[in-house]
Amino acid sequence: MIPRRLTAPDPGWTIDTDIIVIGSGVAGLVTALRARTAGRVLLVTKALLDDGSTRWAQGGVAAALHPDDSPEEHLRDTLTAGVGLCDDEAVRVLVTEGPDAVRELIELGAEFDRGEDGRVALTREGGHLKRRIAHAGGDATGAEVSRALLAKIKDSGIEVIEHALVLDLLMEQGRAAGVTLHVMGEGRRDGVGAARARAVILATGGLGQVFQATTNPEVSTGDGVALALRAGAAVTDLEFVQFHPTVMWLGPDAKGRQPLISEAVRGEGAYLIDERGDRFMAGRHPLADLAPRDVVAKAIMTVVRETGAPCAYLDGRNLGPRTWANRFPTILATCEEHGIDPVHEPIPVLPAAHFSSGGVRTDLWGRTSVPGLYACGEVACTGVHGANRLASNSLLEGLVFGRRIAEALPADLAAAAPAGTASGGAVAGPALLDPSVHADVQQIMTSCAGVLRNGPGLERAARDLAALADRTTREPCTEAWEATNLHTVASLIVAAARRREETRGSHWREDFPDADEDWLGHLVSTLADDGTITTDYEPRELS
Repeated sequence: MIPRRLTAPDPGWTIDTDIIVIGSGVAGLVTALRARTAGRVLLVTKALLDDGSTRWAQGGVAAALHPDDSPEEHLRDTLTAGVGLCDDEAVRVLVTEGPDAVRELIELGAEFDRGEDGRVALTREGGHLKRRIAHAGGDATGAEVSRALLAKIKDSGIEVIEHALVLDLLMEQGRAAGVTLHVMGEGRRDGVGAARARAVILATGGLGQVFQATTNPEVSTGDGVALALRAGAAVTDLEFVQFHPTVMWLGPDAKGRQPLISEAVRGEGAYLIDERGDRFMAGRHPLADLAPRDVVAKAIMTVVRETGAPCAYLDGRNLGPRTWANRFPTILATCEEHGIDPVHEPIPVLPAAHFSSGGVRTDLWGRTSVPGLYACGEVACTGVHGANRLASNSLLEGLVFGRRIAEALPADLAAAAPAGTASGGAVAGPALLDPSVHADVQQIMTSCAGVLRNGPGLERAARDLAALADRTTREPCTEAWEATNLHTVASLIVAAARRREETRGSHWREDFPDADEDWLGHLVSTLADDGTITTDYEPRELS
């Protein structure tokens, strides 16, 4: 059973503003900067401003910036990767507004790598037929994007609260009216408080910590999805969890955030080999080593199972020392930290949880099914990713849809009812799960709902997750709130994965190995009044 609200003390302090943006990745920062035209903005982030997923992004931002490329070609590649489930209109918005969004980012101070002709340097990644990935610092794009946006935030007058875990949505006359949140170490704003506003924007990032091994930072515990579900919002397609194929394998017991080896390494000529040194992607897909991520992840797992080896290998010895040092300095340093010399030896790799293509359902302006609640970035399901995200479309999605939310806010707020009294504060009762549940959720999801899934395993996952609901605590704390959120999100993923009896994109059912046209639609999950998850199938509307 999923709690309708998190158990928490009564708010000990209150702050009033117009717009609350939750999250400090690219989606949150862009939205906050542009939303200032609609009113006062409060930016809330779970840790420090630069602790989200954005700064870890290596590959870059995908956009049709080269004269030989076009939004139509970018659209084609995105639809192909999404395996029939992308929203065509959403993708068209992404690819047509994307180039200007990147140019605006450059105007804000982001310094992308340039070629000898002075143009932004572009590379390829899996699923792209053209070189359209803009990068910075070689393989430190996310860090540069984050740096540029944070510099603008510091000079913007936007109020910021760090080290704040947002708990639940405040409601007023059927619409979002703020949030309750717990702040650690902020003096007069220490402990649980209430932030009241006329609009709330979720930009809380991903949910990779649901699994034992992930590329996501520790803060990625699915808090935004869980909050939205409890508030009554629809959540869509959470079964499509993308596992990045080339994550450095650090051993069978490795847990938490693992080192990512960017797809751009293969874009520059590296390739995958098995333990015998044989290449295995040729013949599996026309793009071979640059196939979409779901194809490559499945190929690696197949090879590992067939050979009995613990991992596959990424061979970049042909790139040479200069390319490694200049193009991939961050990855090179990470490899060396773990005793690997990629200039002279292959890198051991294995897929790990990376990106959620599903999330809180939104329209093309970031509006969720709860009035006044918006979502953008990885926490949202805008429709652009379908069943599998095309490489480097995530930063672009944050840029484009963050701008669109800000554009919609003035009219939306003008049409909203005047503010009254917000409701939905503290809740008593044993609704929180014990912090020890955290590790158990990760073990269950990794064993039964990872890259390879099947009916019996998913049934076991559902049963084991349900049993964990009995391990409650009456002591509200950050660890208990996070464990409860993780359990909620895991339950959503498993419910959708059990329902979708086919293999499509990043959802791989061993017992249903083929895509099925009868499943060419979306799974929409909501929370019933009794705390049970309802997951309904919705056929895709073809444009």
